[in-house]
Amino acid sequence: MPRSVTYDIVHETKYTYSEPVAVCLNQLRMRPQTRSPSVVCNQCTVTIEPVPAKVDTHPDYFGNIVDSFAIESHHESLVVKVASQVQVNAINPFESPNIPTVAEVVHAIRTGQTEADLFAKEYVFASPRIPLAGHFAEYAKTIVNDGSSILDAVLQLTKHIHDDFRYDSTATDVSTTTQSAFELKAGVCQDFSHVQIACLRSLGLPARYISGYLRTLPPPGKPRLIGNDESHAWISVYAGEALGWIDFDPTNACQIGVDHIPVCVGRDYDDISPMRGIVLGGGHTTLAVKVDVAPVELPTEVGPPA
Repeated sequence: MPRSVTYDIVHETKYTYSEPVAVCLNQLRMRPQTRSPSVVCNQCTVTIEPVPAKVDTHPDYFGNIVDSFAIESHHESLVVKVASQVQVNAINPFESPNIPTVAEVVHAIRTGQTEADLFAKEYVFASPRIPLAGHFAEYAKTIVNDGSSILDAVLQLTKHIHDDFRYDSTATDVSTTTQSAFELKAGVCQDFSHVQIACLRSLGLPARYISGYLRTLPPPGKPRLIGNDESHAWISVYAGEALGWIDFDPTNACQIGVDHIPVCVGRDYDDISPMRGIVLGGGHTTLAVKVDVAPVELPTEVGPPA
């Protein structure tokens, strides 16, 4: 696996309306940003058509960059294009010499030993889309042992959910509850992530929801299809003050690497849906989304001739 990959990312969202829209108010959470040594956003531009009367770019409570805008003229379509360049650096937390156990992390959160522990504590409670419940804890306890290292335990739970659940885009929709997905043992990345977060929080471990992109590879011998990539979601668990937040992907049974490009973080999907808003008018709405995640071939620096 390469230690670093730079990507050009284009995410285009188009709404087409059967009747004119008089006014629309929207919020975008689609800007990657530099959060840690593992992710560096080199640049990001947002283009909106029709051009809004006003765009206000600001951070939200979780530190995500939000573009709030209003279009106050009649329009029959809305196109939002976000173009970014992001560098993702591979960091292997399993190489750390001091990985705490599950019990040690739970104790640190309960007692609030450091400022980082206190900050992480808000992610151990229920959130609008993710309840706490005994059956989530019991499900997780079949895999997670108090004496296991936090990273090994969460990775095993990640793999267990991947194996125990069926990926099925027809089984759920964006409004499906975590409990329903848990009972179905089926769904998509949003459902897998919500279930794993519910399990971890029910054990007393802080966990949060990550939205982003996943680099997809074409079948052998086939060209990469432009615009055929997708948004993705996974989870992040607090592994103690020294390690901080470590991300895992239950949909793909792995700890994330350079193929994952994070964008926003929140308690659950409702905190970081990519685009939300209201419209006045519009009739029937048709949505089309294109996502392209392309590795950048950076030029190699050549020194002067000897």
